[in-house]
Amino acid sequence: MSDTTAPNLPNGVTVTGPIKERYDEILSTAALELIAELHRGLNSRRLEALEARSQRVADVAAGKDLDFLAETRSVREDPSWKVAPLAPGLEDRRVEMTGPTDRKMTINALNSGAKAWLADQEDANTPLWENVVEGPLNLKDAIDGTIDFTSPEGKEYKLVPPEQQPTIIVRPRGWHLPEKHILVDGEQTSGGLVDFALYFVACAQKQIDRGKGPYFYLPKMESHKEARLWNDAFVIAQDRLGIPQGTIRATCLIETLPAAFEMEEILYELRDHSSGLNAGRWDYLFSVIKTYRTRGTDYIVPDRNSVGMTVPFMRAYTQLLVNTCHRRGASAIGGMAAFIPSKDESVNKAAYEKVTADKTREAGDGFDGSWVAHPAMVSTCRDAFTEVLGDKPNQIDNVPDADVQAANLLDVKSTPGEVTSAGLRSNIDVALQYLKSWLAGRGAVGIYNLMEDAATAEISRSQIWQQIRNDVHLADTGEKVTEEMVLALADEVIADLPGEPADYEDAKATFLQVAVADDYADFLTLPAYERMP
Repeated sequence: MSDTTAPNLPNGVTVTGPIKERYDEILSTAALELIAELHRGLNSRRLEALEARSQRVADVAAGKDLDFLAETRSVREDPSWKVAPLAPGLEDRRVEMTGPTDRKMTINALNSGAKAWLADQEDANTPLWENVVEGPLNLKDAIDGTIDFTSPEGKEYKLVPPEQQPTIIVRPRGWHLPEKHILVDGEQTSGGLVDFALYFVACAQKQIDRGKGPYFYLPKMESHKEARLWNDAFVIAQDRLGIPQGTIRATCLIETLPAAFEMEEILYELRDHSSGLNAGRWDYLFSVIKTYRTRGTDYIVPDRNSVGMTVPFMRAYTQLLVNTCHRRGASAIGGMAAFIPSKDESVNKAAYEKVTADKTREAGDGFDGSWVAHPAMVSTCRDAFTEVLGDKPNQIDNVPDADVQAANLLDVKSTPGEVTSAGLRSNIDVALQYLKSWLAGRGAVGIYNLMEDAATAEISRSQIWQQIRNDVHLADTGEKVTEEMVLALADEVIADLPGEPADYEDAKATFLQVAVADDYADFLTLPAYERMP
């Protein structure tokens, strides 16, 4: 793309990223004005919310366990309130595609046959400046029906008709990530509010004109006060564009341990804009490790690949989520099937059986739909849910029992499995490969027949950090996990990976910064983002 004229900047707004061809369609004056209003009105509260997160972890480290909030008991015990009715295009969500918003993926996702598409500006994306702007530009083109793509090999990609396309649900970045290329009054803005505003201004009315609406997935929240912040952003944005209040709908990912204790309150804060909750299973596992990382052996999670959704603390979390959603009239969406089809048919057969069993369990537990990361898995997920739903769009009327106490959500020590040398090596391997791709601008990475995003790397490095500091010994060798062991293994792993060791220099430096350093980084994407242009 060639450089073009910079947008007409509102007072106090600075854009430091390069302005390329067509960027003015997304970086419009209206979008930048909305970003400025949201920043000035909400950023101080965003920073307070992040500080509250740090305090909560400090309290846990000091021995205070998480629990359901006494001050919001009245919300939980009031049976009368419900969330808003299901919005057009969100009634049937039995299978949802997920993936980044690059041009090829946008077409593949919209052609996948899924009911909805999580258009990801977050964990399956990287906040490279070009991705921040071109993601919503691709979505705009898709809604306008003008998007196409030709691969370097000459393969052409074109969209199916609108009536065959899934509903678009955009996932902006979480509250923790800044946007360093758009400043308001000299301050970095919120990455999440930037992602929200750029898509909303460019596409909200277009979606309404199609009979749907501007829909969002909200990631990584840790409290109902963070949900209130999003709700206030929605009110401001709808007022500014003259769109009726309640047009926006948001599905909140319950992917942090603190949020599991505030599911009802999160729905309540967003109730006029709410469309449900999602069980973000891998980020949830990361959050469990992260929150209780200093509390000793009772909170050591065994090898990542051995922790399934049926272990007690994960089972309790999903049971509570379905019960909470359905009592309040909201959709409950299940977790990711990350498998990517292989050329090895024996690998495919085993994986399809595993995915089918996973989706069958979710449908039987009362979920209304679930996620897949590859178009080839859409039919597998759809069929499992159709087996339970039949012609019904959802099963919100099914309210399964869930007597889940705080102790059930915190019962990590009942998880079967061990910490092994193979598990440690796998964590190092996957984290290094993922970080190499992330730093190069790709956030969804196929590794060993799985579509990995930032959550996998977060689990991997957090387990290592926790193991080093809690006197963990490998079950198969008896060796103690130490910083020196991890450093040596990192070099061994890099020597076996494709390419030259120098190719992994930045990835290794970032990995060591978040896996072995004394100070635990809240998110590996924060130091990684600092390494990006």
